[in-house]
Amino acid sequence: MSDLRRDPDRPSPEALLAAARREERGRGRLKVYLGAAPGVGKTYEMLTVARAKRKAGTDVVIGIVETHGRAETEALAEGFETIPRRSVPYHGTELGEMDLDALLARRPALALVDELAHTNAPGSRHPKRYQDVEELLEAGIDVDTTLNIQHVESLNDVVAQITRIRVRETVPDGILERAEDIEVIDLNPDDLIQRLKDGKVYVAGHAERALRHYFSRGNLTALRELALRRTADRVDEELLTHMQANAIAGPWGAGDRILVCVSEDPRGSGLVRYAKRLADRLHAPWIALTVAGPRGAALAEAERDRIADTLRLADRLGGEAVTIPGGRRVADDILAYARAANANHVVVGKSDRSRLFEIVNGSVVHDLVRRSGAISVHVIAGEAVEDVPVAARAVRTAPPARPIAPWPFLLAICAVGIALGFGLALQPFVGVENADLVLLTAVLAVAVRYGLGPSLVAVVAASLAYNFFFLPPVYTLTIADPTNIAAFCLFTLVAVLVSNLAARSRKEAVVSRARARDTELLYGFSRKLAACGTLDDVLWATAFQAAAMLKVRVVLLMPEAGSVTVRAGYPPEDFLDEADIAAAQWAFDNERPAGRGADTLPGARRLFLPLRTGRGILAVIGLDADGTGPLLTPEGRRLLDSLSDQGALAIERVRLVEDLDRAERAAETDRLRQALLTSISHDLRTPLAAILGSASTLRDLDEALDPPAKVELVATVIDEAERLNRFIVNLLDMTRLEAGAVVPNVGPQDVAEIVDTALRRMEKILSGHRVDLDIAARLPPLRLDPVLFEQVLVNLLDNAAKYATEGSTVSVRAQRDDGAVRIQVIDEGEGLPPEDLERIFDSFYRVRKGDRVRAGTGLGLAISRGFIDAMGGRIEAANRTDRSGAVFTLHLPVPAPEHDPRHGPELAA
Repeated sequence: MSDLRRDPDRPSPEALLAAARREERGRGRLKVYLGAAPGVGKTYEMLTVARAKRKAGTDVVIGIVETHGRAETEALAEGFETIPRRSVPYHGTELGEMDLDALLARRPALALVDELAHTNAPGSRHPKRYQDVEELLEAGIDVDTTLNIQHVESLNDVVAQITRIRVRETVPDGILERAEDIEVIDLNPDDLIQRLKDGKVYVAGHAERALRHYFSRGNLTALRELALRRTADRVDEELLTHMQANAIAGPWGAGDRILVCVSEDPRGSGLVRYAKRLADRLHAPWIALTVAGPRGAALAEAERDRIADTLRLADRLGGEAVTIPGGRRVADDILAYARAANANHVVVGKSDRSRLFEIVNGSVVHDLVRRSGAISVHVIAGEAVEDVPVAARAVRTAPPARPIAPWPFLLAICAVGIALGFGLALQPFVGVENADLVLLTAVLAVAVRYGLGPSLVAVVAASLAYNFFFLPPVYTLTIADPTNIAAFCLFTLVAVLVSNLAARSRKEAVVSRARARDTELLYGFSRKLAACGTLDDVLWATAFQAAAMLKVRVVLLMPEAGSVTVRAGYPPEDFLDEADIAAAQWAFDNERPAGRGADTLPGARRLFLPLRTGRGILAVIGLDADGTGPLLTPEGRRLLDSLSDQGALAIERVRLVEDLDRAERAAETDRLRQALLTSISHDLRTPLAAILGSASTLRDLDEALDPPAKVELVATVIDEAERLNRFIVNLLDMTRLEAGAVVPNVGPQDVAEIVDTALRRMEKILSGHRVDLDIAARLPPLRLDPVLFEQVLVNLLDNAAKYATEGSTVSVRAQRDDGAVRIQVIDEGEGLPPEDLERIFDSFYRVRKGDRVRAGTGLGLAISRGFIDAMGGRIEAANRTDRSGAVFTLHLPVPAPEHDPRHGPELAA
């Protein structure tokens, strides 16, 4: 906000610089088509506009456009010159990525680059597509691109809280800030849902799942609001920058913005609450402003506390608290800030001062009304009730330590003496009328260095010295010539004025330096809190900062098991006596200070203050120091309030993140529970029903059945029992994995032998498929647990047999791959949906069912990954490139050759 304090008649340097950067020659222009969700028509609109530009003569080239099989989008893309995609090998498949080098070599006037948040395949020049776009812009190529609001980095947590889905692909906010144009592609949620149902966004199976989860009407409405608000903020920033760059006096009525003036008046809290209500009615942002002018330094500590508490109230109510330095006229400072901030409503309290006072000193309210121009001024009577938080009044503070030291006054007299010596030495050359300037210089130096008191002593000493040594008759205090009386009086008056002005400037400089130091420390503290990821880190940082800045001992307490307990402290301390615990508990329960220096339980050794936000009290901070009496000065109390507010907000942020994680875990637990119930109710009951049916038939119809029928029923019992056993083994294996009880018994093993054992074990299940075995010769032995590895192969083969069509081929291949052995299980089924590639290894997760229901619990692949990870390998899933089908690849490291210390040369393991 520093730029808002500039001279309104001069353009803002920052705004001019931003405009110059946007118009910088040689850099391309970026346009972003922003949408609330997939399917709103961003790509369609981008292609429509590009088609019109091409017809107007613009050289337009498609860098990459994802049509997702939508016929109308594909029709729009026809006729454009398209840069062929670059093929990137990835885990046995080929991925098509935008060919950045070819696009740079082609150098069109406008490049169309779809899906800005896309993550490029490994091996690409840049990991993210937005970095490709930045390189195109640096090369002078204009770019049109598309983006969904959930991919904006600063909104990632908000979107996760709304949708319960964490978006992994994000772009920095700076990309949107650098865009010359942002166009919102808006679509009513009901229309988007209908498009989903019509299959115009996803295929039928995906659309049904999307409607049940991400694309609910509530989610879409919230995301739509995010997109519109983000764009509105951007438009507001552009308007403000334009006004500042062109020195246009505000406000412009493009939108409402409210400014409330805060002073030491007890009615300030009422003004803030009125501004909050007005902002809610107008749906407008609002600012609480106080002007720290020369008069502010003379305010009593209680009045300073009142201003600080009122600004804190504004901050808690959602406003922006701003303090600006003031000049002679407070009204001019307020109006200059309002025009620079494009505020069109100013809220100010009605003055209760006498008419005589206003005639002598002026009236801020009257000046605002007379000079406001297009700005509406709301003059509110308010109530003289001090209802800001009572914490500042419930704690006794020590008066600021301002001892009067004698040496500044002695130095002032010495300075005048030194100046007198110079004046006497220069008198024969410059005369009496110029020698007095030397004395004035001494007075000015004393005022700048030591303040008003010593400077007034210097004025008296300089006046007497001027009279005694320079005005005739010299060496007496008598003035013979009447004209010299005027000279003496004028000298004294000038000395007083100069000393007063210099002392005031010094006082303002001292206050500014102290404020800048505190601001720097608070800014560093806020950055430190932003980097804290855990509650313990936040508490320790808060305790350390408060102890360092206030020179006290600090403890932080939080509720636990019905009472407050120490969670952090500096210096570290975890023991409090009963009086301190009682005071801390009372402070937490009643949200008021307690303990040393407070009205409640003053016998405690520490002072305890609540840490709270708009959601309530979160913790209690305890302060202690050597000595007796109040712990804090009023200035220290205000500083503690700032530290406490920042610490409380950081605690709330960490807790919100923890709440979100718990909600996600609860949702995942509920999903797993539902999946387990589904498995038990269907996948486990099905084989049991077959077993019970076959067994009861054998029992009841034994004599009526011929031998082949009996054999068939017994085979059914055995097959279904084996199937049931596999399900139960998977459940037990998953339980062992989650409990961390899987400890591989590794040793050198022959891969071909374990593969052969697994195939013989799965012979009956694979009987309806052709098995193609390709094991490379002379594979090195691997350090494996044969039982776990065989189970991995069994699960993969069972999965292949389950999803591949009858009579198709299931292939098992093994070959050396640099420092590892690569084993693949390949089928000829439908393959894996691309969006399921990362989730198929999750517990109980099963891909879309398709036309027929596959039996299974969804645990086989999760168990396989757990076993492979335990043995130091990794497993990956992909689709075949030559035809439909899935490929599961195991990468197992080849053990390093062992060394025999007796011989030196390497011996192969």
